[in-house]
Amino acid sequence: MFRCASCGAFNRVREPRPPGQPTCGRCQNPLDVSGQPQEVDGEALWRAVRASPVPVLLDLWAPWCAPCRAAAPILDAVGRAQAGRLLVLKLNTEAHPQPSSQLGVRGIPTFIVFSGGREVARRSGLMPQPELERWALSSAQGGGPSASV
Repeated sequence: MFRCASCGAFNRVREPRPPGQPTCGRCQNPLDVSGQPQEVDGEALWRAVRASPVPVLLDLWAPWCAPCRAAAPILDAVGRAQAGRLLVLKLNTEAHPQPSSQLGVRGIPTFIVFSGGREVARRSGLMPQPELERWALSSAQGGGPSASV
């Protein structure tokens, strides 16, 4: 499953992928199937969390935060490794403070896993890629702790 960055619709893309660039079934724009993290605002975040048929890994970050910037390539690698199985979203807490306030975020970077439209796990602080990927997948399957570190 892949989320269209243009309209937010979820699209099923079969494996192996047919040749050429897949397009969104709703808006017909090209569909990014790389798994690259997608920037969202508050409205798009809540729509995606409610509608996503796959687990969502949310990165709450800010441009001035050095650990947040260090986490960016790690999140990119996780998103690409789990493309179609895990949706990675990024929310800039400086540009969109309301959602982070609603979520009770006290520090960044904070990572939240949503599954079935609800929060299932949360951690704060930088993690190596293998640990972040393991934690997110385990949490989405109901096996991970929901604790801040």
